[in-house]
Amino acid sequence: MQKNNQYKMNRKELKLITKIWWPLAASWLMMAAEQPILTATIARLPNPEINLAAYGGIIFPIALIIEAPIIMLLAASVSLSKDIKSYRKMQKFMMISGFVLTIIHILIAVSPLFYVVTEQIIGAPKEIIEPARMGLILLTPWTWAIAYRRFNQGVLIRYGHSDAVGVGTIIRVSTIVGVMLIGYFTHRFSGAVVAGFAQGMAVLLEAIYAGYRVKPIVNGQLTKEPETEELTWRAFFNYYIPLAMTSFITMLWLPISSMALSRLPNPLPSLAIWPVINGTIFLFRSTGIAYNEVVVALLEKKGMSIHLRQFAGILIGAMTLALGVIIFTPASTFLFVNINALPGNYGELAASAFALSLIIPCLATLQSWYQGAILFGKKTRGIPEANIFSIIAGVLIFVGGYFLKDMTGLYIGMAAYLVTNFVQTVWLWVRSRPIMAQVNLRDQIA
Repeated sequence: MQKNNQYKMNRKELKLITKIWWPLAASWLMMAAEQPILTATIARLPNPEINLAAYGGIIFPIALIIEAPIIMLLAASVSLSKDIKSYRKMQKFMMISGFVLTIIHILIAVSPLFYVVTEQIIGAPKEIIEPARMGLILLTPWTWAIAYRRFNQGVLIRYGHSDAVGVGTIIRVSTIVGVMLIGYFTHRFSGAVVAGFAQGMAVLLEAIYAGYRVKPIVNGQLTKEPETEELTWRAFFNYYIPLAMTSFITMLWLPISSMALSRLPNPLPSLAIWPVINGTIFLFRSTGIAYNEVVVALLEKKGMSIHLRQFAGILIGAMTLALGVIIFTPASTFLFVNINALPGNYGELAASAFALSLIIPCLATLQSWYQGAILFGKKTRGIPEANIFSIIAGVLIFVGGYFLKDMTGLYIGMAAYLVTNFVQTVWLWVRSRPIMAQVNLRDQIA
């Protein structure tokens, strides 16, 4: 009887985890589908090598590094939106930071700073610099829109409306598909320009939808919440600055990899293939990334840690198996040659480099598990530490690859990507151990 009750409880808790996780995972999967959609369309428009390299080597890395300080607003909002005063305080921070970062984006895109960043810092091949500029200008709404929608999505998740996140992502991906199809059939604009406009419009519409969905929650559930301990600016920044540093350091990886690939052998094919491979890997990482908010939301419940750990194991097994089937069968070549339409021998080069990504979905899930525990324990300093160590490890791989001279930069980039993820996972595990020891003790007593 006791075993039967325990089995029923286990099923009940796993269903609860699945109920929260699947809309977030679906949302992340749809977001992950953005990159393959964009790159596959760019590959079918004029000058695919140049425009793929412009998008993956300049436009997307610069946009990501500018938005980095606000990317963790979702996790902060899930954790800290406990009453209306806390919500309003974080909302003020979101609006100010989104405005300032948007001004920075505009200055880089339209001023001589653009050439300083692309030519002197990134060291991009000359033929991709001008095609990238207009795409970056059209991506101007990106930063503020992401700040606004991630902040409000955190509230939606906290108060049990994670399905709204999935609907917003459908709007975003549908917009991208629609704009890219128009660009493909008209053939009037370059792939980099069409991609920049598509992403800018998509995130803006998603942000508008998130604002619409969160209003009744703010005016209803959130307003009725009893006031907790006041969220002071000092307490907020003590919590958030390590998270902002984390995302900034993480986003540094893209411009660092662009700079490295620009200086390694065969820079143009490496830069052209890089966003395609990254987008494909992101598809398999996305379900693990979505697990972070689930851990943050549920770990505070007594007795949940064992079920969260079980679910993480199921997720790791399923995603590693799915990726392995693609890597070790002809599906890999079909994916890059036929679906992504990489030109020439680029598809075969991408398929061989892609094999180095086998354990990355596993690492992504473990990172979310350990990072979620750290966020629960509010010891957020360990998260940027993990990112710093991982970036250092990746840079060392790139430096070592530079001295090899004859190895294509793409392989060195993939090796560096794998090492950074491994180092990050190990350090998050180290930092989460004291918190998980307390949680395990709590749950054993429970």
